[in-house]
Amino acid sequence: MKKRIEEKLPVEDVVEPVEAQGALPDGDAAAEPDEEGLQEFHYEIRHDLQKRVDLYLRDRLPNFSRAMLQKLVKSGVVMVNGRAAKSSTVLRAGDVVEVSLPRGGPAPREAMPENIPLEVVYEDDQFIALNKQAGLIVHPARGHWTGTLINALLWHAQETHGKLSTGSDPWRPGIIHRLDRDTTGLILIAKTDEAHWRLAGQFERRTIKKTYMAIVHGLVDLESDLIDAPLAVHPKMREKYAVRPDVGKPAQTVYTVKERFVTGRGGAGYTLLELAPRTGRTHQLRVHCAHIGHPIVGDSMYGGRQITMADVVGETQNTKRKTHSTTAGAAKTKDDSRKTKGAVELDEVLIERQALHAFRLQFVHPTKFHRMLLEAKMPGDMERILELLRLHTA
Repeated sequence: MKKRIEEKLPVEDVVEPVEAQGALPDGDAAAEPDEEGLQEFHYEIRHDLQKRVDLYLRDRLPNFSRAMLQKLVKSGVVMVNGRAAKSSTVLRAGDVVEVSLPRGGPAPREAMPENIPLEVVYEDDQFIALNKQAGLIVHPARGHWTGTLINALLWHAQETHGKLSTGSDPWRPGIIHRLDRDTTGLILIAKTDEAHWRLAGQFERRTIKKTYMAIVHGLVDLESDLIDAPLAVHPKMREKYAVRPDVGKPAQTVYTVKERFVTGRGGAGYTLLELAPRTGRTHQLRVHCAHIGHPIVGDSMYGGRQITMADVVGETQNTKRKTHSTTAGAAKTKDDSRKTKGAVELDEVLIERQALHAFRLQFVHPTKFHRMLLEAKMPGDMERILELLRLHTA
């Protein structure tokens, strides 16, 4: 059975494993790449070792510390006799240990500053609030050692003679919470260790009020409601999450309808929702919207789809004339060119990511202790969709 290392793994856990170096006194080892780019390590235990699996692997994979290996075990990529192992699993004669690790170059020793534009919403000597752009990963991880928010923050600190908090992970300086790669909006970055633990405490106690805006498919019936649906990793697709009442962790989201738009092909329409998560589970808002039958526009992982100009404006008279009109006496090639141009405009994709934006944060300043309310303006792609929907709504 093959398991992928999940993105949640700290980056220091993801380094190139050493190649197997032949049979060892207490086991046979083999390492082969599979078709998915993973490197499979296979160990057959010959002696009754009475040794924990994490300690055994520390001897076999010296590039990994024991803490790293424990996290790998917890992530489910270490199997003993075909079952996911625990760090406390004790190995005995006849056991088979399998480990799946990604191939690729080793992780760099530290994140490096990169000149990546940042939109600063607020900054003082304790923290920074940013309006994160789409497509920006928050911190380095396997396959993405550069071009992240961390790289941009290191450059910003370097240019402003500032600093970032150390936190508990040297690869994630300043990071208190995260946003998905293609989710835009407000994210708080600590500059001092005091600010880090005070703001992190507010997130942990759920006293920070977070508000998101999302454009979803369909017309949501109720003006407001609570979605109370426990979440856990999808049983078949490890990169996804799903509503799983039997094993899921509690997850609650309050939604409020801000605008409805009866427009587009078939008049199905769209809804602008304000989302207020009461918990902070991975992919929570995306899964919850899909759960109530209104996936977020552009969120292909959870049932949403990209929308085009034709989806929003429909086949109006203007667009038909623009597509099919000809000028008297014009050459056929010119007419075809106009048709092609019109078709391209109607087929224009309006958004290539989930239409989800972290709009507002309300919290207490970490050292001055006064209440703060910060907002991040809507990104251009979402704003354009809303303008078109308002223009063409029935």
